Amino acid sequence: MPQAISPSSALRLIVIAQFLGTSLWFAGNAAAPEWEILLNKEGITPMITSVVQLGFITGTLLYALGSIPDRYSPSKVFLISAILASFSNICIVILPLSYPTILIFRFLVGFFLAGIYPVGMKIAADYFEKGLGSALGYLVGALVLGTALPFLLKALEVSFSWKYILVSTSALAIIGGFLIGIRVPNGPFRKINPKLDFGLFPKFSRNNQLKGAASGYFGHMWELYTFWAFLPGIIFYLNNQSISSSRQSLWTFLIIGAGGLSCAIGGIIATKTSSQKVAMASLIGSGICGLLFLTGIEFPKTLIFPFLLIWGIMVTADSPQFSTLVAQSVQPENRGTALTLVNCLGFGLTIFSIQFTQFLSKFLDPYLYFGLLSIGPVVGVFLFRFFRNKKAPDGAL
Repeated sequence: MPQAISPSSALRLIVIAQFLGTSLWFAGNAAAPEWEILLNKEGITPMITSVVQLGFITGTLLYALGSIPDRYSPSKVFLISAILASFSNICIVILPLSYPTILIFRFLVGFFLAGIYPVGMKIAADYFEKGLGSALGYLVGALVLGTALPFLLKALEVSFSWKYILVSTSALAIIGGFLIGIRVPNGPFRKINPKLDFGLFPKFSRNNQLKGAASGYFGHMWELYTFWAFLPGIIFYLNNQSISSSRQSLWTFLIIGAGGLSCAIGGIIATKTSSQKVAMASLIGSGICGLLFLTGIEFPKTLIFPFLLIWGIMVTADSPQFSTLVAQSVQPENRGTALTLVNCLGFGLTIFSIQFTQFLSKFLDPYLYFGLLSIGPVVGVFLFRFFRNKKAPDGAL
C-alpha cells in the first residue's frame, strides 16, 4: 500500500499523471496524416477522433453502471486503466497496420480513458473536502493543455514517426498510471460503496442539485469540443483565408491553451467566491461570445485574435467547476459514479453537437453556425438555475 501523503502532494501527482495518461487521447490525430499515406486512405482523422470519443462514452457508461470508481480503489482503477489503454494503443504498432485495426484499438483506448480522466477527478475529490474547485481546475487545465499540444508541434513544424508517437504516449500513460498506483493512496475522505446499487440512477434523477450541475455541464460540453474542432477553420475564415498554416496552428494552440490556464485560475477564484459563481460567469461569458458572432459583426483584423482568445478562456473555465458541483451534489460514496456518468452523457453530447454544426456548415455562413454554439450556454444557464432553485424531493442523493 502507498504511504499516506498530503493533499497538495497528491494533487501534484494526480495532475502529472492525468496529463501523461490523457496524452493517449489525441495521439491518433497526430499519427493520422502518416496513416493516410501508408493506407492510401484520405480523410480518416474525423473517424479516428470519433471512435475514441465513442470508446470513452462506452467506457464511462459501463464504469458508471458498475460503480467501479466507488466500489474499488480508484488509485488501482486508474493504474489498471492506464495499463490497458497503453496496451491498446501499442497494439497498433505491434499488429499489421490496417484501418480496422486502428479503429478497434483507438476505440479501446477511449474506453479505458474512462478509468483515467473521471477517476482522476474522483481521487482528487477524496483528498479535498474543501477547495475541490481549485484542485479540479488544475486537473482539467492539464487535460486542456494536452489537447492544445499537437497544434504547437504543428506550428513548429515538428514531425515524428507515427510509431514513435504511439510508443511514447503509451510509455507516458504507464508512467502516469504507476505514479497514482504506487504513490497516491486512497484519499482520507473516500467512502466505499461496497455493493452494486441499481437503484442509484433513479435516485440521481430525483436529485435537483445534481441535475442542475449536470445541465450546466451539458450546456458547456455542447459548445466546448465543437469550438475546438472548428476553431482552425474559423481562424482561417476570419483572416480572409490568407493566414499561413503554421500561424493558424499557433493561434489555435494559444487559444485552446489559454483555456487550460483559465481552468486553474478559475479554480483559485472559486476558493475565494464559489464554484457556482465561476461556472455561471464562464458559461454566460462564452454564451455572449457566441451571440456576438450571431450578429455578424465584422471584426477588425487586430481584434480577431483577442476576441477568440477571450472566448477560448471562457469556454473552458466552467468545466472543473461544474464537475465540482456534480461531486458536491451527491454522497461521497457515489461521487465516482456521478462524475463518470455525467462525463459519459456530456461527451456523448459533443458528438451530436459536432455533427449538427458540420451539417449546418454546408449551407450557413460561418458566423451563423459557429454563433449557434451559444445554444448550449443559454440552455445550460436556464436549466442550471431551474433545477438548483427547486426543492429536493424525498429519496434524492
